[in-house]
Amino acid sequence: MNTEKNWYVVYTKPRWEKKVAMLLSIKNVQNYCPLNKVQKQWTDRKKITEEPLFKGYVFVFVAENEKWEVAKTDGILNYVHWLGKPAVVKVADINSIKMFLNEFENVQILNIENPIAINEKVIIKQGLLMNYKGVVMEIIGKSARVKIEQLGVMLSATIEQNNLQKAI
Repeated sequence: MNTEKNWYVVYTKPRWEKKVAMLLSIKNVQNYCPLNKVQKQWTDRKKITEEPLFKGYVFVFVAENEKWEVAKTDGILNYVHWLGKPAVVKVADINSIKMFLNEFENVQILNIENPIAINEKVIIKQGLLMNYKGVVMEIIGKSARVKIEQLGVMLSATIEQNNLQKAI
């Protein structure tokens, strides 16, 4: 039996990350739920809250023979798989996340898999302007200002980048 421990990632039920981490700690299972300090604005006050950095995921440090017992924990749906097996995360990657969160607050995860660039043709995926085509004029954080030419009129709208896809 392999008793060497590795870091794995488990999927959790939506908004169960902290609860799963607590339940794993009660079972004496080493885990890591990276929490991001975020300032929330209410009408009467501002408050710093801690939210999971990776929505729907918690890291667990377990041996091969403990993996499936850990998966029975309430709130865990499954392991994240890579090439048909639960994906192993390097210790250095876990340490990098910890160091980064110690140094920075209000961290945002950006999708760099398919970045959108200025002057790129895009299609709006949802909302009132769904299926309209446009050209990215400016990138503003997670949003983009898109020029839309329709019916002989030019419109400019700021749209969340995750609501845009590259046009072919």
